[in-house]
Amino acid sequence: MSETPTKTALPPRPHPPQRLKGAARIAVSVLGVIGLTGIVLQTFNLPVLGIFPLLSNRYYYSIVALFLAASFLLIPARTQDGDPAVSPLDWGLAALALGSGGYLAYHAESIITQGWDVVAPLTAAIISTVMVVLALESLRRSSGSLLLAICAFFAAYPLFADYMPGFLWGPSLSLQETAAAHVMGMESLIGIPLRVVADTLVGFIIFGAVLNTVGGARFFMELSTALMGRRRGGSAKVAILSSALFGSLSGSVISNVLSTGRMTISAMKKSGYPPRYAGAVEACASTGGTLMPPVMGAVAFIMASFLDMPYTTIIVAAIVPSALYYFALLLQVDLFAARNGLAATQDQDIPLVSAVVREGWHHLISLAALVVLLFVISPARAAYYATALMLVFSLLRYRRLPDLSAARGLVEGVTKDISYLIATLCGVGLVVGSLAITGVGGAFSRELVQYGGQSTLLLLVLGAITSFVLGMGMTVSACYIFLATVLAPALVKLGLSPIGSHLFVLYWGMLSYITPPVALASIAASQIAGAKGMATGFTSMRLGAALFILPFVFVYEPALLLQSSDVLATVLAIGSAISALVALSCALEGYFYKVGVITYLERGIIGCGAVGLMVPDRMAEAAGLAMVATGVALALTRGKRAPA
Repeated sequence: MSETPTKTALPPRPHPPQRLKGAARIAVSVLGVIGLTGIVLQTFNLPVLGIFPLLSNRYYYSIVALFLAASFLLIPARTQDGDPAVSPLDWGLAALALGSGGYLAYHAESIITQGWDVVAPLTAAIISTVMVVLALESLRRSSGSLLLAICAFFAAYPLFADYMPGFLWGPSLSLQETAAAHVMGMESLIGIPLRVVADTLVGFIIFGAVLNTVGGARFFMELSTALMGRRRGGSAKVAILSSALFGSLSGSVISNVLSTGRMTISAMKKSGYPPRYAGAVEACASTGGTLMPPVMGAVAFIMASFLDMPYTTIIVAAIVPSALYYFALLLQVDLFAARNGLAATQDQDIPLVSAVVREGWHHLISLAALVVLLFVISPARAAYYATALMLVFSLLRYRRLPDLSAARGLVEGVTKDISYLIATLCGVGLVVGSLAITGVGGAFSRELVQYGGQSTLLLLVLGAITSFVLGMGMTVSACYIFLATVLAPALVKLGLSPIGSHLFVLYWGMLSYITPPVALASIAASQIAGAKGMATGFTSMRLGAALFILPFVFVYEPALLLQSSDVLATVLAIGSAISALVALSCALEGYFYKVGVITYLERGIIGCGAVGLMVPDRMAEAAGLAMVATGVALALTRGKRAPA
């Protein structure tokens, strides 16, 4: 039995993309270093040479200039030919982004004091038009043509808003006025999405990158293996736990699948899980990571800004729903193992928990420090302090810091992550800006309420369908931003909890990652598993069934979001949800603890009972409990009990 993990050295950073060579690699590194230095100085209000801290809009224009320029060097115009070298067009667009953003940053004070967002000089209007085009092109490169078409339509909406019927009508603007409002106003190009990245999110991106550089991802995998490796269905439970831990810090579904999945899927297949099931487990676990505190990805920070509430409130509200989701996943893989006779592994190479913790204690302290700091100081600064602590602990543990090559790779990786975000959110911001400029966003919300006929359930169903459909063609951030503007206010007007309404939109927008026909996470996992994409997608739907139901539960039951002051009500709500998930998991997997394999009739009865247990009404819960008991009684009358 191994008592210590075999590796103690710092892991190497991956090589940069082949596209980044020579001058392009140097340029991206320089842009990244300047941008990151500026962000740190601005975050901590450090006076340097009389330049920092910058005027707010000057700061945002500087960030756009630097990272939008980097995005054109990092992201090719076409990906059909693999990863082509940086072309003269890429250099030209990067220079144009740097120059245009620099012009806006230089004139930032005039933009505010002279109202250029309403009446702009001709040069500023031309620069604004160029910036809109650059934002849309960067969006196309980072997120594809479908999202480009949606955002381009909304970006141009003020040009023809007075031709639209009914609640879609709005005042029209000229091309010059539209471009100026988009670029020099505070609600579009440099609106909430981009400001969240510049003000708060960069610190967390740096924290995640440093954690990975000093071996955090490997540590969480080893810790998950030590905790779950010897249990029944241990390989699948390791996949779920490691993806939850890694995803909660990375906030990226696909990178989670591609990083942890290469190890976990292979282990699950060796343990006896079918390839499609192994891929589905990893896809569902990685998808849930974005919903798991403490970091949760960019969307959680954007949500805090939309709701105008502390980020820690979002963290607290997300704890129980995300824990319930992972609880349901763990139940299902355990039940699958029980039904199919997959015994617990006796692998002698699985390390002891104490040995893993002794080896990687500094990672746990760094993570704990981040969580504590989030509640003590501002999230924007908390991530930087936690990163500094992590570097100190790594120095104590390894007696050295990452070398120059690792540091350069770290800067390149962080610059790439920020550039992709800026490239996406500049374009998505145009949607929010158009809805604000024309006033259509508020009118759309009012129309939704009227169309729903004051029926909360009908509006939730319509919202769920809309979120799911938009999630197919948009990034999670883009889908959430759009629906947080038009749908969430309508749900709040019907009396639902604001934070519950926004989480509802987020959860349903995430479902496209595991649901055919798109199912990006499922397809990525299926390629690693060697399974069919659609088969993996449909298996993911079954495994992720809790993700379909939980949003309807917590939006009606604020106690599950820890929003109730009644402790007893909160305990009862959580207990009822746990009971419902146990019953639902047993119905989905066709196996009930201490009973054994159950028939389709019994599964149907128990499944209906599980849904009843989730309804926040005592009569419905009693009826659900009775149905579950009936299904179990029918199963027991058929014969001998199972051992587990």
